[in-house]
Amino acid sequence: MTAAVDISVLGAGAWGTALAIRLCAQHRVRLWTRSPAHAEALAAARENGRYLPGEPLPATLAVTHDLDAVLRDAHLLILAVPSNALRALLADLRARVHELPLVWLCKGLETGSRKLPHAVLHEVWPGHPPAAVLSGPSFAREVARGLPAALTVASSDAGFARQTAHILHDPMLRLYSSTDVVGVELGGAAKNVIAIAAGIADGLGFGLNARAALITRGLAELTRLGLALGGRQETFMGLSGMGDLILTCTGDLSRNRQLGLRLAAGESLEGALRQLGHIAEGATTALEIVHLAQDHDVEMPISQAVAAILRQELPPREAVAGLLARELKDEDA
Repeated sequence: MTAAVDISVLGAGAWGTALAIRLCAQHRVRLWTRSPAHAEALAAARENGRYLPGEPLPATLAVTHDLDAVLRDAHLLILAVPSNALRALLADLRARVHELPLVWLCKGLETGSRKLPHAVLHEVWPGHPPAAVLSGPSFAREVARGLPAALTVASSDAGFARQTAHILHDPMLRLYSSTDVVGVELGGAAKNVIAIAAGIADGLGFGLNARAALITRGLAELTRLGLALGGRQETFMGLSGMGDLILTCTGDLSRNRQLGLRLAAGESLEGALRQLGHIAEGATTALEIVHLAQDHDVEMPISQAVAAILRQELPPREAVAGLLARELKDEDA
């Protein structure tokens, strides 16, 4: 049994709330939300009715909007905010703490800069404390319920990655360590874009064969970009690459797949996101990842098709038809 430590989860969306619930079984956990009203609602209802309804918060889970209070006595910080909110949170933390180790959960690219989370961290906080990314195939609701899952912790510091995996591990949550931060982050970001494509294909009634083809060719294109950025091939064949891609493209709990289904049904992007009520990171990542691929001369036709749909340059059916009409080529090209 891992010795209990004080963990503060910063960000009370679905994933942050789920992980906070899960960690309460072994650790002393506090959950922070920037909104006082949200903190009050969580504490009163003892569930996150907005992002994770029906999953009770353990009695031992403290909830607060006071950032200084949640940092006090913490041994580990878990940053569970969207990619575009990471920079501001890191700036707040840098002004308040110096040595607290960090783990981030966000899966995406920062809008405008096209930076992965680790690059944002290096820019905002030179000489930052030990840091890692946690990623892999995991739906928040299943994690909150204690169902089995496996994730990867990646850090440039191999010892910190192993230590963090040991702390977060429980009998039904298996943690693997890695030093491929770029590969783990890129896999987590790019799979959301492919999941939108899979949802569109499903919504258009293209069948399971088409979905399998999209997943497979999607893995090929995210691997191409990942390798160009310095990631490792084996990472994209693992949990944070192929594993997360399969789950996000096939599971009904996937927000990005649900977004694709709604777009295929003719809903506008704004309307679909409003109905989802949650951030679907793939909607912003698609536009950034296409530019990133162009910067590195990497071909990503599925991501380009998704970006064209999101920019309303092509209707979904025409975009998918364009993919099918592409010039024949060797599979390994």
